[in-house]
Amino acid sequence: MLRIDLIREAEVKVWVIRDCLKVAPNRQKFYSDLKGKDIEFAADDRVFLKLSPWKKVLRFGRKGKLSPRFIRPYEIVERIGLVTYKLALPYELEKIHNVFYVSMLRRYKSDLSHVIPHSEIELQLDLTYSEEPVRILAQEVKE
Repeated sequence: MLRIDLIREAEVKVWVIRDCLKVAPNRQKFYSDLKGKDIEFAADDRVFLKLSPWKKVLRFGRKGKLSPRFIRPYEIVERIGLVTYKLALPYELEKIHNVFYVSMLRRYKSDLSHVIPHSEIELQLDLTYSEEPVRILAQEVKE
């Protein structure tokens, strides 16, 4: 009698596990659809290229927690498929295939205020420079 109860209990647990395994992919798809975005780029747009952890060590010689996840903006030459784009890569990256999936790209929003002309920076012989404040952004008074 005891063995039959154990067998029935095991069968019930197996059925519960099977039901949970059937439900899990649907739940994962639901949350993935919530997070996913339809991202599209046009030709001549500029995008940042995401570095995968292994490739950035092998190809770019960068490693560590503080190394950048995305590298400089590149121009999109053409759209290959629904989610693949061909980039105009420089000569030093010629060994890398120039077609990338949309998840490896991030839109570049150009802002001319971020560009510092070289003529404004005066370097000394020891490659140091002096900084001068432009304006005070915030002020706090301690009581």
